[in-house]
Amino acid sequence: MRVRLALATGALLAAAVPLAHAEGADDLSVFGYGTVGKDSTVTLSGTYRCLDDSAGPVFVSSTLVQGDRSAGIGGTRAVCDGHLHEWINTSVVKDPAYQPGAAQVQATLMQLTTGASGLPEPRFLVVEDSAVELR
Repeated sequence: MRVRLALATGALLAAAVPLAHAEGADDLSVFGYGTVGKDSTVTLSGTYRCLDDSAGPVFVSSTLVQGDRSAGIGGTRAVCDGHLHEWINTSVVKDPAYQPGAAQVQATLMQLTTGASGLPEPRFLVVEDSAVELR
């Protein structure tokens, strides 16, 4: 069920958010590999660029899908200064554990803004789906 939810959420986000891959725009990429340690620690990484965080903090989140497993892998606070930065997200995922091999990552550059109700609301700046090889 988690995979269907993650995939449905990803499809919804991808349809709602145009991807930006140009200089001078918010941007996000996923490196083509990740690592899975003997203790089930998963590490994913890539690069991002964001231009403006004046409306609220920006984060890089990532979800890893392999077979019927899906899990959020960490979250990194972004520095929105227009420069290219590296992000690294790490999480221990033991049940069920990930294995070396092919997997899929959805990374999201997301800003938390204050909604009309006064509560934080996510604003998705960039969504990137990428195939990775877990080592």
